[in-house]
Amino acid sequence: MHYKVRGRTFEEFAIDEEIVSGARTVTEADVVHFAGLSGDFHPQHMNEEFAKKDPLGARIAHGLLVLSMATGLLNQTGTFEGTSIAILEMTTRFLKAVKFGDTIRAIQKIVGKKETSKPDRGVLTTRITVLNQDEETVLEADQVILMYRRGFVP
Repeated sequence: MHYKVRGRTFEEFAIDEEIVSGARTVTEADVVHFAGLSGDFHPQHMNEEFAKKDPLGARIAHGLLVLSMATGLLNQTGTFEGTSIAILEMTTRFLKAVKFGDTIRAIQKIVGKKETSKPDRGVLTTRITVLNQDEETVLEADQVILMYRRGFVP
């Protein structure tokens, strides 16, 4: 059976368009698994007694875990599935802590499009905004993505 690409090509995106993900709740299990994968066992994430004395008063999720979850939620939309070639650059701002039990969702806005010298690809610039259950922005990331053009998707 042949794989059918779900993603959209470079030409199919419009400036100011927004891709909206579903939502998910950040659990203690998520944080424990991420700590095991990354090797980041900082007590702010892993030690309840330490975290109670911290200004936030509770354990928090790793910022990179929140970023990973956001990109995963956006990938679940299928928008870039099979049509993105590579992330060329990402700049991230961690604005607010995400605690266990917080629910996050992501919005990815197309903010720029650039032609390349190669006929099979183009570059999108996007802004990812991650919101919690209270509609507070917890993370922002500017992402530059190399995309296939129509007719060149493998």
